[in-house]
Amino acid sequence: MRYWLMKSEPSDCSIDDLAALPGQAVAWYGVRNYQARNFMRDQMKVGDHVLFYHSNCAEPGIAGLAEVSRLSYPDQTQFDSKNKYFDPKATPETPRWFNVDVKLVKKTRLVSLKELRSHPELERMRTLQKGNRLSITPVDPREWEFILSLL
Repeated sequence: MRYWLMKSEPSDCSIDDLAALPGQAVAWYGVRNYQARNFMRDQMKVGDHVLFYHSNCAEPGIAGLAEVSRLSYPDQTQFDSKNKYFDPKATPETPRWFNVDVKLVKKTRLVSLKELRSHPELERMRTLQKGNRLSITPVDPREWEFILSLL
């Protein structure tokens, strides 16, 4: 089992939106970074734990816990010419972009980016490193346990 931090803009899909969806699960669509795609396509397994992170908002931070509920499959938005995530080089026979499904485990208090940065135990956390802009990053088991203790 692995641990991940996955960023979502609340204006697109917040933790409350996830809670309101049928089955409380969502396809993690729209990722257009090869490293983040590779994490989903090659490394994520059903049951992996996820820190659901609100990004690009007034107060970014961890808003809940989720888990991977479906292995990677082609992101359908890449084939839709009207979608902002359309990729003209992708075809159903040779997809370029993949997603996994993520299912809500529970909503938590918001652990803000500021609070995360205040803990020396998290100083090596990948998502907190200067210049990191990946929407999906692995989380070390020790970091996961420490973050759980904050919730």
